[in-house]
Amino acid sequence: MSDPLIEFDDRDLAAQRAVKNLRGLAIDNDTVRRLLSEARTHNAWHERDVPDETLRSIYDLMQKGPTSANGSPARLVFLKSDDSKERLRPALAPGNVEKTMSAPVTAILGYDIEFWRNADVTFPHKPEVQTAYQEKPQASETVAFRNSSLQGAYLIIASRAHDLDCGPMSGFDNKLVDLEFFAGTTIKSNLLCNLGYGDAEHLLKRSPRLGFDMVCEIL
Repeated sequence: MSDPLIEFDDRDLAAQRAVKNLRGLAIDNDTVRRLLSEARTHNAWHERDVPDETLRSIYDLMQKGPTSANGSPARLVFLKSDDSKERLRPALAPGNVEKTMSAPVTAILGYDIEFWRNADVTFPHKPEVQTAYQEKPQASETVAFRNSSLQGAYLIIASRAHDLDCGPMSGFDNKLVDLEFFAGTTIKSNLLCNLGYGDAEHLLKRSPRLGFDMVCEIL
């Protein structure tokens, strides 16, 4: 049933038709295997470049994932050059240095605690939903962190959809990263993710996961 308080334009109606046409489409098993069921976290990499165009395409896909009121707080810095990687080195936990230095790309995923400044772009039909956070800085930071974490997951899925492997990490000093890469901004670091073509010869068997009955409840 249509909402009587909303006037849908042609683009709205086209979007509705597109989503209706998705219903019932099957996702083949190979896609599921590549994105999640058999994809793995990689720590060793082939020396193969990841073109800038691929990174742009990955972002174009990941930014389509949902965030609260389309706030889209994630901010990304892709480190490809040796110089940029050396700037990151002091912030890395010892166990993450080699895998990061050898990765073709390391993505720093941060979050803008003043994401609401883009409300006219990201939520033009009702920007006040976002700009209300201007008077609630703690809530703004909480929402930004939570939704950028979602976008980190979209980054992984989008990268795998582009035939890249991923090595997400939280073992680093956030304060050092923020000083080095985000000084003078309203951006804070959330996570790191190495990207490239993983060397499967270095993989171990998958670690056990928790079963449904251990962590889920249906009410």
